[in-house]
Amino acid sequence: MKTLYTALVLLSAILVSCSGVKGLQEPHLDLPSSYVGGVAEDSLSIADMDWWEFYADGPLRQIIRRTLENNRDVLKAAARVEEMRQLYGVEKLNLYPEVSGLISADNETNDYYNGGGYSSDPEFALKVSVGWEVNLWGAMTWARRQGAARYRASVEDLRAMRMTLIAEVATAYFRLAALDNELSIVRQTLQTRSESLEQARLRFEGGLTSETVYQQAKVEYASTASLVPNLERQITVARNAITLLMGEYPREELERSTLYLNEVLPTELPTGVPSLLLTRRPDLRAASENLASAMAAVGLSYADRFPRLRIGLTGGLENDDLKGFFKSPFSYAIGSVTGSIFDFGRKKKKYKASIAAYEQARLSYEQAVITAFTDVSNAVETYSRVHEAAILKAELRDAASKYVQLAHVQYRGGSLNYIDVLDAQRRYFDAQIGLSNALRDEYLAVVGLYKALGGGWNMTDSI
Repeated sequence: MKTLYTALVLLSAILVSCSGVKGLQEPHLDLPSSYVGGVAEDSLSIADMDWWEFYADGPLRQIIRRTLENNRDVLKAAARVEEMRQLYGVEKLNLYPEVSGLISADNETNDYYNGGGYSSDPEFALKVSVGWEVNLWGAMTWARRQGAARYRASVEDLRAMRMTLIAEVATAYFRLAALDNELSIVRQTLQTRSESLEQARLRFEGGLTSETVYQQAKVEYASTASLVPNLERQITVARNAITLLMGEYPREELERSTLYLNEVLPTELPTGVPSLLLTRRPDLRAASENLASAMAAVGLSYADRFPRLRIGLTGGLENDDLKGFFKSPFSYAIGSVTGSIFDFGRKKKKYKASIAAYEQARLSYEQAVITAFTDVSNAVETYSRVHEAAILKAELRDAASKYVQLAHVQYRGGSLNYIDVLDAQRRYFDAQIGLSNALRDEYLAVVGLYKALGGGWNMTDSI
């Protein structure tokens, strides 16, 4: 028996050394040295900042915190992590023996119609059994590795969801703030046009201007007033979108800050070393863990092709009479080797299928890396262009403001028609709205870049 076991251990070592994963192809990444422009980036990155440091706006930080605490998708993902953690614990414990106990009492009566009447055959037993499957070909080791990879992937999935939710909340918040700005601009413009309308009425009734000028003023006032209901609707919808992310019912009020139109953001934001993106972004780490899980599945299916060795030992007390029960020791030992003799290639095909599944996971990981680098490149370019546009929109707003002032002066001096004043007012109004939207787009680009670089999933608590 000892010789047989030694031979099995040696054979196991040989088989584990060529455990079926040696020929698997490693991911081919060939990472670029820079995101854009061919110049290596600085080692600093905005993604190194925790989200509560990156988003300095107080109300926004409070909304994000409540979202992470109450959002149902995050809570489901957290429950998924706990599920994977417990299942991983099961795989680890499978390496140890299983101990079970038995306490039984039975009484069998028989009458075989031989004239002897009924016979009674009682039996009492107290037994403890120990069963252990020898990890002969590494199957349980591969199962443990697969469980660990799945657990770690679930952790990264949770972090990726947090990262995405934070970006979604910040995006919705800045859109709402931009809508507030737009409504404020419209109401200010409406007040100005109300005053212009009153002046046009007085001048018309006093015979100083024609009715055409008065009607033009009424048209401008009405067209501006018609914008208010739609903006108020958009604000309500945007506010409800935020409360939905927060896991709460709609509310009438939601504390938020104001986007100041004269605020200037930095021309460039640090993006860090490209290779660190693999360790920074949780979705890439999750894809890497899924790849590790697929590799473990290959090793597991390979080991499943070989026989399994199980050892069992049962000991205790057994007797047909309680009188001598504690003087009746019982023991039973068994060793079994089970495996398929002919399965007509079923397990071999399962093994090849697991290799194909690994290839899918490898290609998915490679694609995820390419997508991540593309996301960063797009985000860098987007921020650069919207920042440039915001500067130009600010210049346009300032020029339009000066245009309005000059138009009013020349109109009062009689050298300019009222239609030209209205044109100047329209241009200034459009310039204000354009600057507000440009600033919104700039903030959204910052949010997108922060997320693309893998920022935002950090939490004060550890998993």
